[in-house]
Parts: sequence; C-alpha cells; structure tokens
Amino acid sequence: MSNLLPVLAIVFNALVWGVSWWPFHVLQGMGVHPLWATVLMYCVPLVGIVLVRPAMLREFARPSDLWALLVVAGLTNTCFNWAITIGDVIRVVLLFYLMPAWAVLLAWWLLGERPTTMAIVRIVLALAGVALVLQPAGQGWRLPLPSGMADGLALVGGFMFAATNVLLSRSAVRHSPLARVWAMFAGGALLGGLVAGGALLTHRYGVTPLPPLAAQWGLVVLAASAAFMLSNTALQYGSARLTAHAMSLIMLLEVVFATTSSAWAGAAHLTAQTALGGMLVMSAAVLAAVSAH
Repeated sequence: MSNLLPVLAIVFNALVWGVSWWPFHVLQGMGVHPLWATVLMYCVPLVGIVLVRPAMLREFARPSDLWALLVVAGLTNTCFNWAITIGDVIRVVLLFYLMPAWAVLLAWWLLGERPTTMAIVRIVLALAGVALVLQPAGQGWRLPLPSGMADGLALVGGFMFAATNVLLSRSAVRHSPLARVWAMFAGGALLGGLVAGGALLTHRYGVTPLPPLAAQWGLVVLAASAAFMLSNTALQYGSARLTAHAMSLIMLLEVVFATTSSAWAGAAHLTAQTALGGMLVMSAAVLAAVSAH
C-alpha cells in the first residue's frame, strides 16, 4: 500500500489536469472568460497559503529564480487554460506536449547539457507528430504552422511548461516546496489578469469584462480551485516518493484523460491523422520518461 499511494497521487494529479478543460468551458458558457477564470481560481490557493504560512513570503523578498518561475509558470497556465477553452481539446493537449523537445533544447541552452543521440531522436519524433497534427485535413501537405490562436497558445504554453520544469529543478534546493507552489499560482493569477486587462483595454481577442458575481459560477470557481489545490498536494506527495522517470510516465495519463473526456463530451474531434501525430508526440514523451539522457 505504501508504494501504491504515491502512484495514485500522481494519477489523481493527471486526472485533475486532464479534465481541467471542463470547468473552463462551463465558465465560458456562463460569461466568465478563461483568463478571468484563471485569475479567480488561482487567487483562492494564493490567499489560503499566505494565511497558513505567511513567513513563506520572505523567500520572495530578494531577487531569485522564484520570480522567473512566477513569470514562466504564469505564462504556461494562461496559455494552456485559454487554448483548451477556445480550441479543440485533443489538438491543444498534443501540441502542448511538444514539451519533451523543448526540454532538450532548453537544457542545452540554459544548463549546457548537449543533446545525445536519443535526445535528437525524441526531438524528431515530437516534431514529426506536431507536423501531422498541424496539417489541415484533405488539403495536401503544407508548412506545419499554427492554424489559429488556440494552436499558437498551446505551442507557447508547452514551451513555457518545459521552461517551468527546468526552473523547478534549479530552484529545488534553494527554495521550499510551498514557495515554489505559491510562485506558480501567483504567476497564473498575475499574468492572467495582465493579459485579460490588456485585451479589454485594446478590445481584442474577444475578452469580455468579468460578469457580476453569481452563486452558480462562483461555486464552479471554488470547486475547481479546491481540485487544483488537492492535485498539487498530491503532486508534492507523489514526487517526494517516486523517481522522476516513474512520475513522467504516470503523468502522461493526463493526455489519455483529456482525450477520452473531451471526445466523449464533444469538445474535441479525433481524426486518424491527429491520432497518428499524437502517437508520435507521445512516443517522444515516453522515451523522455524512460531515458536518463
């Protein structure tokens, strides 16, 4: 049982993020834009953590990589939450999971880790998969470029997610887990608010003002916030007891949960071409999880 609990904790984390598209779609239907939903959902744990551990804020008193983590994680969550609301969920998740390729390139650039042969194989697999996902069906081969805002947000979000993981590994020894968690939630709230406010001022991207508080959508926000807090607690518990490779493999279940739930609910359409591209992307992610290089 002691070995099973950490695994179940990571599975729970993957489940929460795999179905996270649903509350954002529900809130969008109630007039709450995904950017405002991100701000509200992440503000709840922010306040809760400060009330429980106010001394944690001292770690932010001086310049450190916590501030970089705040910005990068904030962009990750802002891009991903927006993309899964306005785009095909399966397509967005697969483009987001180009992360193994970004991780190799970022580790080379930031950490000086030259890519091995297997790392290059992973990059080729991931890029080939994304090229298939980005191809318009029945229109012949073309340069694989994002075909809409959701595609672009998913790709940027995946890149920022890879950068988040690099920063987490660099800050693990210098900062407490609670400070790192607070930085990530704070980034989502701050960046989401800044982007939403800027879009409102410029009347772009279809961002609408936050509607008057209503019990119906307020309860959805609180429930989603609680789910995110529980999933993060589960992640901290599981990551302290499992190897990085085991965690990476289990967390790929997020793609399975997102694919099955969104296809069942009609929020995504899985074509043979997208499925083949997804298999290549996931193959790269599996190789990254089982390989030490």
